[in-house]
Amino acid sequence: MNSAQNAVTVIGLGPMGRAMAEVLLDRGYAVTVWNRTASRADGLVARGATLAQSPADAVAASEVVVISLTDYAAVDAVLEPATQALDGRVLLNLTSATPEEARAGARWAADHGAVQLTGGVNASPAGIGQSDSYTFYSGPREAFDRHRPVLEALTGRVGHQGEDPGLAALHYQIGMVMFWTSMLSFWQAIALARANGLTAADILPSAAETASSLAETFAFYAERIDAGAHVGDVDRLAMGLASAEHVLGTNAEAGVDTALPAAVVALFRRGVDAGHGADSFSALVELMAKPGK
Repeated sequence: MNSAQNAVTVIGLGPMGRAMAEVLLDRGYAVTVWNRTASRADGLVARGATLAQSPADAVAASEVVVISLTDYAAVDAVLEPATQALDGRVLLNLTSATPEEARAGARWAADHGAVQLTGGVNASPAGIGQSDSYTFYSGPREAFDRHRPVLEALTGRVGHQGEDPGLAALHYQIGMVMFWTSMLSFWQAIALARANGLTAADILPSAAETASSLAETFAFYAERIDAGAHVGDVDRLAMGLASAEHVLGTNAEAGVDTALPAAVVALFRRGVDAGHGADSFSALVELMAKPGK
């Protein structure tokens, strides 16, 4: 193992892993890389990275091992043959996972003498190394503090969510719930616009204005929801249902796919049928929530 504090291994050279390895090289780290398709490392090796011949060699090369793979099944497949090299390593597991998968992964790492810091990267590959990019981490605070320079090299801002290794995955997936749904709504808007002779550029100003208004709206409703106040003084679910039905009808008239707006209508209708028609549409949270929570 490299004795220098600046030695880092990166396993997984998809767009995110390659970006991380590039940034670490830029910052003067001694980088060892491994990828199932070795040719993906050619550019990094040309810049000075070391290509490990096996996952075990990659893990053995550095105390800090950055893992950027598709899912935890891929992590298991790669690291299982390398268990003899895991003792004493800190695994920065930046692979997307459910909270329970992250906890199971941390237990597996601990069984082999390693520490897992679960990470949720809130940036695209282009954002790696940028000062305004952010990553959630959870797991042992001592490991987070000790290796913070590496973490901040990857994304300028980092946050420790707690000792529970599943918390970073939870915060990341909460963000993904909002991201994927929001982007689908933008695609829906573009499809509707195109059906009416408009382009994505034509609707971008109004779409951006709508998106920018959401932060204030979130803050308004978050306070009320935490207080359990779904009072219909500002909006009413019955009115929301009528609006959602108009959205669905407009899309249907245009001949575009209606799966997304139909799902919204169905959820609103469930709320009205449950007796919340006169309440705020924030009451839908209670329908969506786990019973008793």
